[in-house]
Amino acid sequence: MNPVQAQKKDIRNRLLGQRDRMPPSVKAAYDQRVCQSLWDLMEGKGYQRVHTYLPMGSEIDIFPFIGKCLQRQKTVIAPQTLPGRRFNNLVLTSLQDLETGVFGTVHPAGNRVFEGPYDMIVLPGLACDLERYRLGYGGGYYDTFLADWPKAYKVGVFYPFQQVEKVPREPHDMPLDELLVERDGVDWV
Repeated sequence: MNPVQAQKKDIRNRLLGQRDRMPPSVKAAYDQRVCQSLWDLMEGKGYQRVHTYLPMGSEIDIFPFIGKCLQRQKTVIAPQTLPGRRFNNLVLTSLQDLETGVFGTVHPAGNRVFEGPYDMIVLPGLACDLERYRLGYGGGYYDTFLADWPKAYKVGVFYPFQQVEKVPREPHDMPLDELLVERDGVDWV
Protein backbone atom coordinates (compact mmCIF):
# COMPACT_ATOMS: atom_id res chain seq x y z
CA MET A 1 0.00 0.00 0.00
CA ASN A 2 1.50 3.34 -1.03
CA PRO A 3 1.39 6.40 1.29
CA VAL A 4 -1.61 7.98 -0.49
CA GLN A 5 -3.60 4.76 -0.22
CA ALA A 6 -2.70 4.50 3.47
CA GLN A 7 -3.89 8.08 4.07
CA LYS A 8 -7.14 7.35 2.25
CA LYS A 9 -7.71 4.23 4.35
CA ASP A 10 -7.18 6.16 7.60
CA ILE A 11 -9.63 8.90 6.55
CA ARG A 12 -12.20 6.32 5.44
CA ASN A 13 -12.07 4.45 8.74
CA ARG A 14 -12.30 7.60 10.86
CA LEU A 15 -15.14 9.28 8.96
CA LEU A 16 -17.19 6.14 8.40
CA GLY A 17 -17.17 5.56 12.16
CA GLN A 18 -18.16 9.15 12.81
CA ARG A 19 -20.96 8.95 10.25
CA ASP A 20 -22.23 5.72 11.80
CA ARG A 21 -22.46 7.43 15.22
CA MET A 22 -24.64 10.37 14.11
CA PRO A 23 -27.75 10.84 16.25
CA PRO A 24 -30.74 9.67 14.15
CA SER A 25 -32.70 12.92 14.60
CA VAL A 26 -29.75 15.09 13.48
CA LYS A 27 -29.11 12.79 10.53
CA ALA A 28 -32.76 12.81 9.43
CA ALA A 29 -33.01 16.62 9.55
CA TYR A 30 -29.76 17.04 7.65
CA ASP A 31 -30.66 14.43 5.04
CA GLN A 32 -33.95 16.20 4.37
CA ARG A 33 -32.15 19.51 3.73
CA VAL A 34 -29.80 17.77 1.29
CA CYS A 35 -32.80 16.30 -0.55
CA GLN A 36 -34.31 19.77 -0.91
CA SER A 37 -30.99 21.20 -2.15
CA LEU A 38 -30.67 18.42 -4.73
CA TRP A 39 -34.21 19.06 -5.95
CA ASP A 40 -33.59 22.81 -6.15
CA LEU A 41 -30.43 22.17 -8.16
CA MET A 42 -32.21 19.75 -10.49
CA GLU A 43 -35.07 22.16 -11.11
CA GLY A 44 -32.87 25.26 -11.30
CA LYS A 45 -30.80 23.74 -14.08
CA GLY A 46 -33.78 22.18 -15.84
CA TYR A 47 -32.34 18.67 -15.63
CA GLN A 48 -34.45 15.67 -16.64
CA ARG A 49 -32.05 12.71 -16.23
CA VAL A 50 -30.28 11.96 -12.95
CA HIS A 51 -27.92 9.10 -12.14
CA THR A 52 -27.96 8.57 -8.40
CA TYR A 53 -26.76 6.20 -5.75
CA LEU A 54 -29.32 4.32 -3.69
CA PRO A 55 -28.42 4.93 -0.02
CA MET A 56 -27.11 2.16 2.18
CA GLY A 57 -25.94 2.11 5.77
CA SER A 58 -25.34 5.57 7.19
CA GLU A 59 -25.06 7.34 3.81
CA ILE A 60 -27.14 10.47 3.33
CA ASP A 61 -30.69 9.24 2.75
CA ILE A 62 -31.69 10.77 -0.56
CA PHE A 63 -34.67 8.46 -1.11
CA PRO A 64 -37.09 11.42 -0.67
CA PHE A 65 -35.27 13.27 -3.49
CA ILE A 66 -35.38 10.16 -5.69
CA GLY A 67 -39.08 9.70 -4.95
CA LYS A 68 -39.82 13.31 -5.91
CA CYS A 69 -37.90 12.85 -9.17
CA LEU A 70 -40.02 9.80 -9.98
CA GLN A 71 -43.26 11.64 -9.10
CA ARG A 72 -42.29 14.53 -11.38
CA GLN A 73 -41.49 12.23 -14.31
CA LYS A 74 -37.72 12.68 -14.24
CA THR A 75 -35.63 9.80 -15.58
CA VAL A 76 -33.81 8.21 -12.63
CA ILE A 77 -30.91 5.85 -13.22
CA ALA A 78 -29.15 3.91 -10.47
CA PRO A 79 -26.10 1.68 -10.62
CA GLN A 80 -25.85 -2.05 -10.25
CA THR A 81 -22.34 -2.89 -9.09
CA LEU A 82 -20.54 -5.34 -11.37
CA PRO A 83 -17.09 -6.95 -11.23
CA GLY A 84 -14.19 -5.00 -12.71
CA ARG A 85 -15.10 -1.60 -11.24
CA ARG A 86 -18.06 -1.22 -13.60
CA PHE A 87 -21.69 -0.23 -13.17
CA ASN A 88 -24.70 -1.57 -15.02
CA ASN A 89 -26.80 1.62 -15.12
CA LEU A 90 -30.47 0.76 -14.75
CA VAL A 91 -33.64 2.82 -15.05
CA LEU A 92 -35.50 3.11 -11.76
CA THR A 93 -39.28 3.29 -12.02
CA SER A 94 -40.29 2.62 -8.40
CA LEU A 95 -38.62 2.64 -5.00
CA GLN A 96 -40.55 -0.56 -4.24
CA ASP A 97 -38.95 -2.40 -7.16
CA LEU A 98 -35.38 -2.96 -5.94
CA GLU A 99 -33.11 -6.00 -5.86
CA THR A 100 -30.20 -6.76 -3.52
CA GLY A 101 -26.74 -6.58 -5.04
CA VAL A 102 -23.14 -7.00 -3.91
CA PHE A 103 -21.52 -5.20 -0.94
CA GLY A 104 -24.94 -4.56 0.65
CA THR A 105 -26.15 -2.46 -2.29
CA VAL A 106 -29.55 -2.38 -3.93
CA HIS A 107 -30.36 -1.62 -7.56
CA PRO A 108 -33.42 -1.31 -9.79
CA ALA A 109 -35.12 -4.62 -10.51
CA GLY A 110 -35.27 -5.85 -14.07
CA ASN A 111 -32.63 -4.99 -16.59
CA ARG A 112 -33.66 -1.71 -18.25
CA VAL A 113 -30.17 -0.48 -19.10
CA PHE A 114 -29.69 3.26 -19.67
CA GLU A 115 -26.86 4.20 -22.02
CA GLY A 116 -26.86 7.93 -21.27
CA PRO A 117 -26.39 10.78 -21.45
CA TYR A 118 -26.93 12.01 -17.90
CA ASP A 119 -27.72 15.58 -16.90
CA MET A 120 -26.64 15.14 -13.28
CA ILE A 121 -24.79 12.46 -11.32
CA VAL A 122 -25.27 12.35 -7.52
CA LEU A 123 -22.47 10.62 -5.61
CA PRO A 124 -21.98 9.54 -2.02
CA GLY A 125 -18.61 9.72 -0.34
CA LEU A 126 -16.68 9.52 2.88
CA ALA A 127 -14.70 12.77 2.57
CA CYS A 128 -14.41 15.87 0.41
CA ASP A 129 -12.27 18.99 0.26
CA LEU A 130 -12.63 22.62 -0.84
CA GLU A 131 -11.22 21.79 -4.27
CA ARG A 132 -14.24 19.48 -4.80
CA TYR A 133 -12.34 16.19 -4.66
CA ARG A 134 -14.14 13.29 -3.01
CA LEU A 135 -13.00 10.17 -1.27
CA GLY A 136 -15.23 7.15 -1.80
CA TYR A 137 -15.07 3.62 -0.44
CA GLY A 138 -11.99 2.65 -2.43
CA GLY A 139 -13.48 0.37 -5.08
CA GLY A 140 -12.87 2.81 -7.92
CA TYR A 141 -16.36 2.34 -9.38
CA TYR A 142 -17.21 6.02 -9.57
CA ASP A 143 -13.74 6.94 -10.88
CA THR A 144 -14.29 4.59 -13.83
CA PHE A 145 -17.89 5.76 -14.36
CA LEU A 146 -17.19 9.52 -14.13
CA ALA A 147 -14.38 9.27 -16.67
CA ASP A 148 -16.99 8.12 -19.23
CA TRP A 149 -19.30 11.10 -18.59
CA PRO A 150 -17.22 14.31 -18.47
CA LYS A 151 -20.15 16.57 -19.48
CA ALA A 152 -22.59 15.42 -16.77
CA TYR A 153 -22.93 17.73 -13.75
CA LYS A 154 -21.34 15.83 -10.86
CA VAL A 155 -22.63 16.51 -7.32
CA GLY A 156 -21.29 14.96 -4.13
CA VAL A 157 -23.31 14.96 -0.91
CA PHE A 158 -21.56 15.07 2.46
CA TYR A 159 -22.01 15.85 6.14
CA PRO A 160 -20.02 18.89 7.39
CA PHE A 161 -17.57 16.74 9.39
CA GLN A 162 -16.68 14.90 6.16
CA GLN A 163 -14.99 17.99 4.74
CA VAL A 164 -11.22 17.66 5.24
CA GLU A 165 -8.39 20.03 4.44
CA LYS A 166 -7.22 17.99 1.46
CA VAL A 167 -8.34 14.62 0.11
CA PRO A 168 -5.27 12.51 -0.75
CA ARG A 169 -5.18 12.17 -4.54
CA GLU A 170 -4.05 9.73 -7.16
CA PRO A 171 -3.78 10.42 -10.91
CA HIS A 172 -7.23 8.94 -11.68
CA ASP A 173 -9.05 11.16 -9.13
CA MET A 174 -11.05 14.04 -10.56
CA PRO A 175 -12.92 16.93 -8.95
CA LEU A 176 -16.70 17.14 -8.90
CA ASP A 177 -18.68 20.13 -10.17
CA GLU A 178 -20.37 20.78 -6.83
CA LEU A 179 -20.38 19.60 -3.23
CA LEU A 180 -23.49 19.80 -1.10
CA VAL A 181 -22.23 20.29 2.43
CA GLU A 182 -25.05 21.99 4.30
CA ARG A 183 -23.88 23.88 7.38
CA ASP A 184 -26.88 25.71 8.83
CA GLY A 185 -28.27 24.23 12.00
CA VAL A 186 -25.91 21.26 12.26
CA ASP A 187 -24.96 21.07 15.92
CA TRP A 188 -23.26 17.70 15.93
CA VAL A 189 -19.68 17.00 14.86
